[in-house]
Amino acid sequence: MSGKFQLKKASNGQFHFNLLAGNGQVVLSSEQYQAHASALNGIDSVRKNAVRDGAEIRQASNGKHYFVLKATNGQVVGQSQMYTSASSAQQGCDSVRRHAPDATLQDESTATA
Repeated sequence: MSGKFQLKKASNGQFHFNLLAGNGQVVLSSEQYQAHASALNGIDSVRKNAVRDGAEIRQASNGKHYFVLKATNGQVVGQSQMYTSASSAQQGCDSVRRHAPDATLQDESTATA
């Protein structure tokens, strides 16, 4: 099963997305964007930058690990969830590399409550 981008609208009216692996687990989350088109551009950036070595593993102050995906200009285009080890974070990076380029888009941002 392939991955998918899930685009949503937050309660503050801004847009954000998650990249889900084939098992439905969130492997990458975006920042919030003011415009729908900007969020779509963010998804496109993740697709492009996932295939190059743009991920950087970091350690949080609580000792857990996470990674950020950066664009060629150095801007962070997505951040992972927390992992217990650096090797688990690396597996998350690998998952993004596998799933992002061909992930489908599930746009839930226009759904009414």
